[in-house]
Amino acid sequence: MGMINDIADFMMPRRCVMCGNRLSSKENHLCTSCYMHLPFTKYHLLEHSPLEKQFWGQFPVEKAVSMFHHDGERTRHIIYSIKYWGRPDIATYLAGMFAKELKKGDFFDGIDAIIPLPLHWRRQLSRHYNQSHYIAQGISQETGIPVWKKIVKRVKNNPSQTSVKSHERKQNVEGIFRLTHLESIANKHILLVDDVTTTGATLISCAQELARAPHVRISILTLAVASRTAIPAPQNDTPDTSIFGVPLMES
Repeated sequence: MGMINDIADFMMPRRCVMCGNRLSSKENHLCTSCYMHLPFTKYHLLEHSPLEKQFWGQFPVEKAVSMFHHDGERTRHIIYSIKYWGRPDIATYLAGMFAKELKKGDFFDGIDAIIPLPLHWRRQLSRHYNQSHYIAQGISQETGIPVWKKIVKRVKNNPSQTSVKSHERKQNVEGIFRLTHLESIANKHILLVDDVTTTGATLISCAQELARAPHVRISILTLAVASRTAIPAPQNDTPDTSIFGVPLMES
């Protein structure tokens, strides 16, 4: 298989999703240099991450982490490839790498199931996949924690959060999720996953719906958390142009 892979790489060389340079046979999706220079958050090394603090008082949050800062220039090709350009396999790879790092600590201790943030069926039909499913798969492959996809449903095809003003985002996501199997997550610790956190309004809306189950506990994992971004829109979607970082709750 090694020779076959070498021939395939020679005939159709794989390229780094960030810099475009040719990948070696031992590299996947990102070259070693680009991966090492990702703006990692290191939130998992903190007792209470800024992302966790953002969710305090909103739902019963246990832990919340993101792998890297979405700073626009260095990471936009990763996010666009995952969300818009048909490369959810990159999400699976990065989620697996992040899970491998988190396993060095106690982040996954006590987590019963992974729930990917659902898309509305119309949006998933147009995109052909839900990138959050692929993130969940990457985590599950590394940890053995099962993925539960049918616990919560997105019942409203609301406008993308990237297309509404920041002060309208909370209202835009009100009532868009419905818990369909309440009894399945009662007394469980759930890991809710998504690709990028900006204001966190969509995650909060989904988590609050999950929190209707008795004694449920919820942790959050996203691949990226938005830094200051000003990114030109791809042809068929409007990405985030937020100037938000990760706001903390006011004291």
